[in-house]
Amino acid sequence: MTDLVLRNNCSPTMSSREIADLTGSRHDNVKRSAERLAADQILTSPLEGSDYEHRGNIYQEYRFNKRDSLVLVARLSPEFTAAVVDRWQYLEEQAALPSWARNLTKEARIALEDLSSQVDHYKGETNRLNAVCNDLAENLKAGLTPVEFCRMLNGVNLNRVQPVLVERKRLLRTPHGYRSAAAYRDKLFTERRYLNRDDRPCEKVVLTQKGAKWLYAQYEQGRLEMRKDWDGHYSHVLFDDQENVA
Repeated sequence: MTDLVLRNNCSPTMSSREIADLTGSRHDNVKRSAERLAADQILTSPLEGSDYEHRGNIYQEYRFNKRDSLVLVARLSPEFTAAVVDRWQYLEEQAALPSWARNLTKEARIALEDLSSQVDHYKGETNRLNAVCNDLAENLKAGLTPVEFCRMLNGVNLNRVQPVLVERKRLLRTPHGYRSAAAYRDKLFTERRYLNRDDRPCEKVVLTQKGAKWLYAQYEQGRLEMRKDWDGHYSHVLFDDQENVA
C-alpha cells in the first residue's frame, strides 16, 4: 500500500486504499465518495481502476493525483488532511530520487544522507580555503618572502619558517642566505640576489602565487611551527612590523 507509483513515469499518485488507511475509512466508502466526486465532475482526472490482490482475491482500487486526493480527503474526513499532505510530501521526495535509491533500506538512506552532508561540508570547506588562498595570492606583493607572508598568518613562529622549509627540502641554506631547491624553483619560489648594507652579496627566495597558496595550505594543515603563545586559531591577520624574523 505504501509503494510509490508514478503516473506516466513522472508524477506520483496515491491509491484509494492508502487514503482509506490514512483516514481510517473503509475502502469501499472511499471508492464510493470518489465515484460521486467524479460524477459531479469535481475530480480533474477520470477514475481508472487498478487491480490488486488481497488474501488470494483480486480487487480494484483507484489512483489519484495530489489535488484530487486532497479533495477526496476533504469530503471524507477533513481532520486527516494534514496526514495526507505529509504522505504527499514523502511521495514527492521519493519521486525526486533516482530509481536505484527508492529501493534502499531506511538505514542505507540515512547513511547516504549523512555521507551527502559530509561531502557538502567538505566542498564548502574546500571552497573557503581556495577563496582564502586566492585572496592571499592575488594580493601578494612582488618580492614577498615566506617569512613576510607568514607574518600575515596568526601564530606562526617566524624564526622557524625558513629552517622548516630547509628541513623539508624546499629551500637550501647557503653562506649568503637561502635559495630554492631546484625542483621548486620558478614553481613555488623565485630567487633574488642583492647587496646588503656592507655591499656583501646576499640571496633570498620569494614566493610565487602558487607558492603562496601552497604555504597557506601548509599552515591550515598544521604543518608550520607555531609560537608557544599561539591561541589555537588559524586566521589571516597582520602582525606588528617590529616582530623579529629569521
